[in-house]
Amino acid sequence: MTAPQRDPHELPTPDDDELLVEQLSPPAADASAYDGDQQDLEDRLSLRRVVGLSTELADITEVEYRQLLLERVVLVSVWTNGSEVTAQNSIAELKALAETAGSQVLEGLIQRRDRPDPATYIGRGKVDELRDVVVATGADTVICDGELTLAQLRNLEDRVGVKVIDRTALILDIFAGHAKSAEGKAQVELAQLQYLKQRLRGWGGNLSRQVGGRASGGVGIGGRGPGETKIETDRRRINSRIAKLRTALREMDITRETKRAERRRNEVPSVAIVGYTNAGKSSLLNRLTGAGVLVDDALFATLDPTTRRAAAADGRVYTLTDTVGFVRHLPHDLVEAFASTLEESTEADLLIHVVDGSDPDPVGQIGAVRTVLADIGAADIPELIVINKIDRATAEALSMLRGKYPDAVFVSARTGKGVDKLRATIESLLPRPEIEMRALIPYERGDLVNRIHQTGEFLSTEHLAAGTLVTARVNPSLAADLAPYKLAPYELVGSDSVRRDAH
Repeated sequence: MTAPQRDPHELPTPDDDELLVEQLSPPAADASAYDGDQQDLEDRLSLRRVVGLSTELADITEVEYRQLLLERVVLVSVWTNGSEVTAQNSIAELKALAETAGSQVLEGLIQRRDRPDPATYIGRGKVDELRDVVVATGADTVICDGELTLAQLRNLEDRVGVKVIDRTALILDIFAGHAKSAEGKAQVELAQLQYLKQRLRGWGGNLSRQVGGRASGGVGIGGRGPGETKIETDRRRINSRIAKLRTALREMDITRETKRAERRRNEVPSVAIVGYTNAGKSSLLNRLTGAGVLVDDALFATLDPTTRRAAAADGRVYTLTDTVGFVRHLPHDLVEAFASTLEESTEADLLIHVVDGSDPDPVGQIGAVRTVLADIGAADIPELIVINKIDRATAEALSMLRGKYPDAVFVSARTGKGVDKLRATIESLLPRPEIEMRALIPYERGDLVNRIHQTGEFLSTEHLAAGTLVTARVNPSLAADLAPYKLAPYELVGSDSVRRDAH
């Protein structure tokens, strides 16, 4: 029997040897873990490789391509205090940060010292050992788990022979890769420039020389003068760019403040979701509101705050805001640059503090987040601890957390377990309107009843011939609008008329 003839214009199928396009995408997610439409995540994961377009002599596989693309790094940490477990967790977090930035971690080194060496961070003798590891592994970058001074950076690079960056530069690089909005990009650039300004250095002798005279390269007549060094020129340009960015961010902050003022004017309670990076804040927002915010198993996947409207079971409206995640030793320049974004937390009526229950050190995460909240002035805002990822956490870890935080709510944003209880707990903690009043609202003023649904709290309702008799707790502005229809506490309402108690 002869094989069926294929149309020459028909595209080849995946079973053919000449597969044209290989799409790298994760398997379809379970419908129960639906996080809304996430075009950003689809764009981030839709890496396609077209076979046959390489200009190399031989094509390479996807694995070989990734090996060529990723930086090969060695991690270095100085253990100054705390237990060995704390030091291991710190370098494990640095590994996750490095992988998020797009690198392949080859080796991790920890040194026990009272304090980092002021010249080389790890000490002169250990630098030689680090160089041996770099040569043996073929690494092209060293990442230090701390903030290095200019002298430490220069000395390490001179002796190790490869690029050296610190934890702050690594975090700033991740932020630069994940920023989407104009405000987010401006905030990241401002933080990067503030960091760079203090660490300018020449990559050659000519970058630090002044122009003019024989001593500066034989420029000769017409070229003499005090001049300006290359580093001074760079610093001047950075300062000018910083000033422009600050002006632009102030203009953007006016828009954000206008939105916050509108919510305050309408007296809508605000709830901010805060927590450690990759604790599941965006997944939780999607579960509670169906926001469709980007969810990715990576550090600092969310930089731009997202605010969504939610309604309580009794009809009250409130807002939920997903904020940027925190991390241990969050760079000060980053906190300053993201001041307007972090204000979403300081202006909230309630903080939902999300904790990764499967993390090796969830208590340390809580401490790091509370430190940042104190720095931005949000330490006094009511806080609800939410232990997330209980489907991944061990029974021992969950038992410890229940004992340490008895008022916490335990959920799994991926499976939806505990989300209904969390929603009910949030509603119970929302600020209650302070004025209780009783009013007979005419039926033609149904807008006032709707406003009570959205911003107030009904205690009782009764439909009479003259209108709707309500007892409710309301805010001052709504109380003023209800004043013409207000009744005294003991005022009786008949079927067709209103009469007062005789007393």
